[in-house]
Amino acid sequence: MDLSYAKDPQAERTTMRFMLSIRSLFLALVLLAISAASSAQVGIALSIRIAPPELPIYEQPICPEDGYIWTPGYWAYGNDDYFWVPGTWVMAPEVGYLWTPGYWGGDGDDYVFHEGYWGTQVGFYGGISYGYGYFGHGYEGGRWDNGHFFYNQSVSHVNVSINRNVYNTRVEDNNRGNRVSFNGGNGGVQVRATSQEDAAGRERHIAPVAAQTQHVQSARANPELRASANQGKPPIAATANPGAFKDSGAVAAKEGGAVHTAPAASTNNNSRPSPETNRPATETARPAAETARPGTEATRPAAETRPVTETARPAAETARPSPTVHAKDLPPAERAAAPNTGNAKQDQKYQQQQQRLQVQQVKERQTLQTKQEQDHQRLPQKPANEPKQQQLEQQHQQQTQQLAQKHTQQQQQLQQRQQPAPAKAAPKPAEKEKPAA
Repeated sequence: MDLSYAKDPQAERTTMRFMLSIRSLFLALVLLAISAASSAQVGIALSIRIAPPELPIYEQPICPEDGYIWTPGYWAYGNDDYFWVPGTWVMAPEVGYLWTPGYWGGDGDDYVFHEGYWGTQVGFYGGISYGYGYFGHGYEGGRWDNGHFFYNQSVSHVNVSINRNVYNTRVEDNNRGNRVSFNGGNGGVQVRATSQEDAAGRERHIAPVAAQTQHVQSARANPELRASANQGKPPIAATANPGAFKDSGAVAAKEGGAVHTAPAASTNNNSRPSPETNRPATETARPAAETARPGTEATRPAAETRPVTETARPAAETARPSPTVHAKDLPPAERAAAPNTGNAKQDQKYQQQQQRLQVQQVKERQTLQTKQEQDHQRLPQKPANEPKQQQLEQQHQQQTQQLAQKHTQQQQQLQQRQQPAPAKAAPKPAEKEKPAA
């Protein structure tokens, strides 16, 4: 049998070219997948078993200045409860950029939140009708034109003495009256992304700016905005500026939405009962047969009776603050006031340094928060994984504490650098020579 073809150089070169082309094609597909994943909108790793409440009805505050884009309110999740993030006007990070709102998506029995972002085109936001220009697809509240943002008066609440770039185009809201706040799942909005929205999701994005992040953190820290407290009707539904909850521009909800409850099989949604706080009643209320024994047992002297510290612990012990475990639970970062040196240029420089540090710290906190949430998603919530869960929580607590200490040190160091240098003592005047006698 002739095997000379196996050593044919031409055949070997053809085979080699074929293998290289296959390898190149595979590499291109991998790079394309990575690029798509890095550009597409990414959902927060938290999976919630309870559907978010319905959207409340509220009035939109007046736009404060030109260049501000409306970002609608939505229900976020934290501290084992949904809380309302008020709608607000936000300065666009760049000319030509629009806001794509975040949304909840049903994933089987779970609900996953997809973070909003800034981009030159409005992407998919679940078909949710947030109102005021966000009617399920795109944004009808205004548009960019020659570097200026023009507001649609039929949708956006603007003052023409402040916002002179206006137009008036009637927009039909096909989802009017639909206050469902999630896509997919049981009872959600059954809408898929269009090809244009998919393309917008793969373009360059800008994450929520620092003002938006602080706005969310302030909402999380406000107990009045929790769904369990306001029953779906938040007392602060929208603000004129991010975080301006107490300003005159803040408005309350006119009508609340339904608050959903957990399925029967998952009443304890994301938190396990604490054995320390849920002790059985027999621990604190012993039966009478045991507390009133016959004979001398029933007449013990007072000095021998059990102490009451088990049932009535001092307030300092029962109200002990729990350590912060995750980056999302850190209190909002507050920018320290730059010193007033009296030099306008120097003061402006110091303020810019403080602002840059704040933006950097917010990004670092967001990065750690995303990583920690991805860790939770990779770890199945099963009893067999409880040791791994505890180990992961300890690791997260250490990461969070290290980040908080780092940010505190950075603020202290910056404040020390910005402190004015101590004034030098004026030189003593030279003594005059005494005239000779």
